[in-house]
Parts: sequence; C-alpha cells; structure tokens
Amino acid sequence: MKRILTALFLCLMATHLSAAEPVKIGMITTLSTKAGYLGEDIRDGFKLAIAQENGTLGGIPVELMVEDDGRKPGKGKQIAERFIEKDGAKILTGIVFSNVAMAVVPKVVREGTVYLSANAAPSKLAGKGCSPNYFSVSYQNDNLDEVVGQYVTDAGHKSVYLIAPNYPAGKDHLAGFKRYYTGEIKGEVYTKLGQSDYAAEIATLRATAPEAVFFFLPGGMGINFLKQYSQAGLKGDIPVYGPAFSFDERILNAVGPAAEGVKNGSQWTHDLDNAANRQFVAAYQEAYGRMPTLYAAQGYDTARLIAAALKAVGGKLSDLDAFKVELRKADFDSVRGNFSFGTNQHPVQDVYIREVVKTTEGYTNRTVEKVFANHIDAYADQCSMK
Repeated sequence: MKRILTALFLCLMATHLSAAEPVKIGMITTLSTKAGYLGEDIRDGFKLAIAQENGTLGGIPVELMVEDDGRKPGKGKQIAERFIEKDGAKILTGIVFSNVAMAVVPKVVREGTVYLSANAAPSKLAGKGCSPNYFSVSYQNDNLDEVVGQYVTDAGHKSVYLIAPNYPAGKDHLAGFKRYYTGEIKGEVYTKLGQSDYAAEIATLRATAPEAVFFFLPGGMGINFLKQYSQAGLKGDIPVYGPAFSFDERILNAVGPAAEGVKNGSQWTHDLDNAANRQFVAAYQEAYGRMPTLYAAQGYDTARLIAAALKAVGGKLSDLDAFKVELRKADFDSVRGNFSFGTNQHPVQDVYIREVVKTTEGYTNRTVEKVFANHIDAYADQCSMK
C-alpha cells in the first residue's frame, strides 16, 4: 500500500510540474530593416540555449516571445507594454538599438520588470539611470571603442577622423574612443541613422587628411561605408578602425576585400580558447550553418545567465528580489571567459583587438591581443547602487 501511495504521489507531482505555466520571456528586437540580421542573431543565440535544454533554461520550462521593433522606439514601447500587461512577462530582453532601449527600459524597470540587455547599453543606463531591475549582459556602449582608442594611440596615429550615426549609441561610441585616444581629432561627424550614401563624408574626410579613421556604423551602414571607402581609393592610404559592430562575420561576407586587415575592438571572438566558447561556436554552426557573431554570443550568454538564476530560485519569479540576487552572481560559464557584474550591473570583462583576415571559407576575425583585463565601464561610479 505504501508503495502504491508513493507512486501515486510521484505521479501527481509529475503531473503538477508538467502542467505548470512556463516562465514567459519577452524579446523585443530588430528583425526588419537592413539591420534585421542583428536581432536574428540575438534571437538565434538565445534560442540555441533553450534548444540545448530541450525547451527549458536551468531545467525550468520557458516560453520565448519574440517581436520586431522595426528599429522604432514607439513600436518597442508598445511591444513591451503588451508583453507585460497581456502576456504577464516579468523578464524582457533583446533590444538592439540604444534609442529603442532609452524609450523602453527606464519605464519597464521602474514598474518592476527585469530587463537584461543582450546588446544596447547606453551610458545613461549605466550611470545615474542605473536600476536594480536592469542588467547589461553585453557591455557598456563605450567599451569596445575605448579599447580601440588605446590601441590607435599605441600604434602612433597622431590624428583621426570620427564618424557615427546621430543617436545615443553613436555619441557613446565616439566618447569611448576619445576617452583613451590622446592624438588630434581632425573631424567628428554624426550621420543620419540608417544612412546608405557616405560620398559627402568621405570627400570631407579625404580633404582633412587624418592619419586614421574611426567609425561606428553598425549593420548595413557599415557595409556601405566600407565599400564606398575602398572604392574611393582610401583603404590603402588611411587605415580604418572601429568596434566589432561593423566587422561581424555577416557584414564581412557582404563587404569582402574592403574590410581585410581592419582592426576592431570586441569582448568576444569565435577563437577565444575556453570550453564554453568552443562548445557554443560548434553548436551554433551546426544549428544555423553559419559562424556566430558577437550578437549571437550575447544572446546565448543572456539565456545562460537567466538559466542559472531560474535554476537557483526553482523557476519562482514571485520573489523577483531573490531572482535578481542570483542574476548578480553571474554563476554561469560565459563564452567570453571572465565575466562578472560591476556595481552598476554592467559587465566586468576582458576586451580585445581583432583583425579581419581572409581564410579559405571567406573573411573572419582573429584575436590579435588583449588590451584591457577585467575592464570596468566609465559610468559605474555615477550609479547609486553600491
């Protein structure tokens, strides 16, 4: 009789667990426009982590809801409201662009939702606008430019020309470069977000005659600029530098020879030699038939961080404070290797210089050197969470 009751109890428990509602995670990301592949890669990296756990994260069933913001702040706000109010999501992630993040994140975290950034990380959210409900699992916008500023200084370039789109991330990225570059700034130009023709900027740049160019133009903007820069005959005369966002593998396939030899800053590369990264790169290639980008790596790490925290709290989000405590521990194996959170809940991590190289399979990046170890962003001291 005792055995029967025990078996019945276990059966009822299993039924209860299988009937439990999955944890809902809302992903607001960019899947359309020329920058749509950025959101695709974040989504695909995140989905890979779920697939590797057979539909769970940390053993907890999850439901990933994904919607396209079209790179529009207003649309991002509408999606966030629907995920929270209609679907009951307590975790949001996925925003690519900082202007969308600034429209969405402050409101949702103020109202008690946990937001984990898999990409956009504007300075305002790292400093005075920090929040216990906001975590950046990517970087702080300035970081990947700071490492290039240091590298370009060390390379001896006495003057540079700067180009970026006119939106929060554009200004953050150039600020990051200037924070560590000690030479002369011969020009600082802000272009329209989504611009495709850079003939005027390139003509002005040529006339200015800097020793180097630093640009932040993610997605399709970077493809167009690099091609036009090469066609103008400047590639061999004035070296180009930038953050990883203009040199991911999907951009490089579109740009081709125009990008070869360009050095860029990143906190991740597919050749980083750690077990988590080797596993991720192989699994991603098998699942999607392409090399993962920085965005895919960040999506994957975000999912693995959530998995660790969900496992620790048994999937119970009724106590969000306990969930956030576990998130802050960052108790997971990052594909980047070293990873922890600073006082403003932004990453403390190593940052590298990579170089675009040609292989038998096309163009890719190889790690050149580690420039910063356990790098902390410039805005952490402005955050009141200490």
